[in-house]
Amino acid sequence: LATPDFDALVFDIVRRQVPGLGEGAVRTRASSGGKYLSVTVTFQATSKPQLDAIYQALTDHDQVLMSL
Repeated sequence: LATPDFDALVFDIVRRQVPGLGEGAVRTRASSGGKYLSVTVTFQATSKPQLDAIYQALTDHDQVLMSL
């Protein structure tokens, strides 16, 4: 859901696994009705375990409805 600072929440979750992740790595887009917020974080992965850890941390968070 589009809540205040949701993009910062996603950024913080990903940054735990991606040291040196810059603020410019995050892109957001609101749904047409404004109820949901899509957050895209662009980075270069270093391993499959890193990706798995990020995915798990995102899906475990109660504010994240979906992670791709």
